[in-house]
Amino acid sequence: MTVWVAFLRAVNVGKRQMKMAELKALCEELGYSGVKTILASGNVRFECGHEPKAELEAAIARRWGWSSEALIRTGDEIEAMLASTPFAAYPDEGPFHRYVMMFDKPLSSNTKFTGVTGDYDIVRVDARDLFLVGWRQPDGRHGPGLDKFDRQLEKGAVATMRNWNTIPKVLE
Repeated sequence: MTVWVAFLRAVNVGKRQMKMAELKALCEELGYSGVKTILASGNVRFECGHEPKAELEAAIARRWGWSSEALIRTGDEIEAMLASTPFAAYPDEGPFHRYVMMFDKPLSSNTKFTGVTGDYDIVRVDARDLFLVGWRQPDGRHGPGLDKFDRQLEKGAVATMRNWNTIPKVLE
């Protein structure tokens, strides 16, 4: 069995509410084992013997009546992401938050991403993952402008962003 982690896009935003206990139950109904939800933002780890993206997305649409793209990574991919230490130059604590933006498809090698000095930095770009740091502002916000970052993405790109602190938790 393969360990899978699904990062659901746009969950618990506005009217798109999903209780994590209900997501866990849905995954168990689909026959997945070892199901665990992480935080209340649509992160779920489970085991199954096949690629679950389409099946999980269809089940969510049937159950809740709205669609949510699932950005899927295997447990091995998450372990490799963690082992690559993308934020090695940044201590665990500081005047910033660390983020990973995950994409459903490989990024185009022609795409060039730029940060905004004093706002957010692009730390590293991998095949399907983009690592960013959002700097704390005088008003306490971190990385304002990240909300407009999608303007740098290719049209139709499907992505979701998570605080880096979430990533190790998905394998606990």
